[in-house]
Amino acid sequence: MRSFVIGGAGFIGSHLVDLLVERGPVTVYDNMTVGKKEFLGANLTAGRVTLIEKDALDLDALGAAMKGHDVVFHLAANPEARWGLERTRLDLEQGTIATYNALESARLAGITKFVFASSGTVYGNLATACKEGDLGHLPISLYGASKFAGESLLSAYCECFGLEGWITRFGNVVGKRGTHGAILDFCKKLKAHPEYLDVLGDGRQAKPYLHVTECAKGILYVFDNAKGEKPNVYNLAPEGYTSVKKIAEWVVAGSPYKTARVEFGAGAQGWPGDVPLSLLDSGKLNALGYRLQRSSDEAVQQAIREVAAEVFGVT
Repeated sequence: MRSFVIGGAGFIGSHLVDLLVERGPVTVYDNMTVGKKEFLGANLTAGRVTLIEKDALDLDALGAAMKGHDVVFHLAANPEARWGLERTRLDLEQGTIATYNALESARLAGITKFVFASSGTVYGNLATACKEGDLGHLPISLYGASKFAGESLLSAYCECFGLEGWITRFGNVVGKRGTHGAILDFCKKLKAHPEYLDVLGDGRQAKPYLHVTECAKGILYVFDNAKGEKPNVYNLAPEGYTSVKKIAEWVVAGSPYKTARVEFGAGAQGWPGDVPLSLLDSGKLNALGYRLQRSSDEAVQQAIREVAAEVFGVT
């Protein structure tokens, strides 16, 4: 299988590439904004991966690079939802327009299989366990809006041009090679000022956390086994959630600065557009035969060990 992975040098993308190289040659197309060559490691050195350092906003370059492949995995996006508050075009460009470019390039190249990495943010601010059809509440962040738009574009391309599509809506993905998120943010803050950890919001914000290795496996499981929908849509997250308060306390305990005090902010949201409580129902994925091995708390605890090793050099 000749795989084309947009955003494949990033956090989730590089873990997916680790699995795809077992199936055949992989081309990674990445603008390297947050992606890193070292994430591709031995796969790049051994020639199992070809890296093209270009932006998905370059439609001509993307289309030329995509020719000759069998399937497109599109993971490129704005990696940090809060950045959209400072650059309001960021999610439009790196999310919606980049996804259109990827779909149009696939159509022109005659590639009919397209896998899109989405997010639970498409469900908006709904504090119940959302199923795949629960889209009555619109997104409240620019990041979520771009993911919702990307899903809609893929749906239209499936209907209008005969593409086969797969969408996985993730919980919060955590683990080694992380480029963003609360765990990495907390570790960096502690390293900068070891005496305290400041937290955005009151700490009661809570989401389902998914370890990146299980995320990558889940993407491929859905691709291999889900058929018949236009497109095939699946939530990918554990049951339950983990609070920001827990994460902050566990990060302090797993750091060299165990006496650091945790200082919480005010309000239920960490920032405008943040969903205070997010829950995803993965019953459809379970029925397909894929069950996560780690709970949300277990995924967070493993990720803290991995990120602490990267940031602090501790194990």
